[in-house]
Amino acid sequence: MGTADLHIHTLYSWDGTCSVRAVLKHAAHTVRLDVLAITDHDEVRGALEAAELAPRYGIEVIPGSEISTADGHLLALFIREKIPAGLSLSETVLRVGEKGGICIVPHLEARGTPSVQRRVLQEALKDPNVRHTLLGIETFNAGLVDKASNLKAAAAGRELPLAWIGSSDSHTLWMTGRAVTLFQGHTSVDLIQAIQQRQTVPLIVKEISAAGLLAGWARGYLLRRAGWVEYNRHPEAPVRLERIPSLARFVS
Repeated sequence: MGTADLHIHTLYSWDGTCSVRAVLKHAAHTVRLDVLAITDHDEVRGALEAAELAPRYGIEVIPGSEISTADGHLLALFIREKIPAGLSLSETVLRVGEKGGICIVPHLEARGTPSVQRRVLQEALKDPNVRHTLLGIETFNAGLVDKASNLKAAAAGRELPLAWIGSSDSHTLWMTGRAVTLFQGHTSVDLIQAIQQRQTVPLIVKEISAAGLLAGWARGYLLRRAGWVEYNRHPEAPVRLERIPSLARFVS
């Protein structure tokens, strides 16, 4: 079985705390994922950087983005251009489809983060064009403080024609791979086929308490504000904290 983490943030998200290179090193050599998706908030620069560097690290990268729709966040995978924020869920899905991508609904109805509501998702799925592109739902998100929302998402997943996805929603290096999606095969082609056929399996590698999540992220975020981030100079080097000047350039 292959393993994929399809919801990962880097410095290109305002709340991310690690560089693209650090994520690739950790995912390939520590967590040993087959496939990962970089999904920074309303941004694709980190994903494109990761896709370019991926062969050096021996891992496959799906370029993506976590888009801020008018109805909540939406993961777009296999895109190489930014999709405008602020559109409805349905319109955003259709835009992603036009770019050849697919969509996954993350953290359904989660408190504390902009999330799609179940009734909105159900209404959107009435459109066959939406169903063609919106293929998955996160039934387990390891990065949520609102743990109860995973139960809501799992309940919705049992009733909706969507593949079940497990993701870390990582904003810190140590969270990457804490929840993954299992699939037959090892490549992104195998993964998308499994998603289309609804044959994916979410796996909780290690669940973290809400307090642990907040404390770990706060430490990384404060370091970022001071100019220090997790960085990797080259694939054979260890990941280290390094001071990076002008971090503001990473966020549009």
